[in-house]
Amino acid sequence: MDKEQLKKELINHIITYLNLSDYTPEEITADMPLFGDAGLELDSIDSLELIVMMEREYGVKLTNPTEGRKILIDVNSMADFIIANKK
Repeated sequence: MDKEQLKKELINHIITYLNLSDYTPEEITADMPLFGDAGLELDSIDSLELIVMMEREYGVKLTNPTEGRKILIDVNSMADFIIANKK
C-alpha cells in the first residue's frame, strides 16, 4: 500500500471509528489537525479510539503517551508512523 492510499484509508477509518458523520472523506485533509480549534476538534477519548484503530487495522502499537502526542497530530503523521512500524 502506498502512502497516499494509506492516508485515504486512514481518513475513512477516522470517520467510521469516531462516528464523524458530519464529515465526508473529501472534507478531511491529510494535514488537517486532529485536535484543537483549527481541525477536527477531537478530544482525549477520541485519541484512545485512534490508538485502538491503529492497532486493530494496522497492527501497530502506541505504548508511550508522549509518543502519541507526536503521532496523532494529523493523518500525515499517523501514516508515517504506520509505515515505519508496520510488521
